[in-house]
Amino acid sequence: MEDSKMKKHVTVVGAIQIGFGILGLVGAICAFFLFTFLIGVVGNEEVPTMLFRILRICAPLLIGFLSTLGLVGGIGLLSYQPWARYVVIVVSALGCLNIPIGTLKGVYALWVLLQDETVKLFEKK
Repeated sequence: MEDSKMKKHVTVVGAIQIGFGILGLVGAICAFFLFTFLIGVVGNEEVPTMLFRILRICAPLLIGFLSTLGLVGGIGLLSYQPWARYVVIVVSALGCLNIPIGTLKGVYALWVLLQDETVKLFEKK
């Protein structure tokens, strides 16, 4: 009985990771275009242009990398792959820094994935 309850929680965590992973990839693309636009608006001013050029590359890469990890981890969770549990634990722990939604999502995912019943679910595979 307890396994089926935790299976539902794992499915919810996987779906949340997939959904936010897709949203994060779209956000990374939007961030790239936003900083490209800001470079054009700022014009020839040296300091803001240099800052926006650095952010144009670094911000989308970081957002895209973490979103891809969450997406792949979420897909792995739905098929109960043991490695996916570890990936989502790391992504969720980092996501806790994103207040308030990331914190809620991260705490819930950590609560689900660190339960003894969940560990047993992933050991069976």
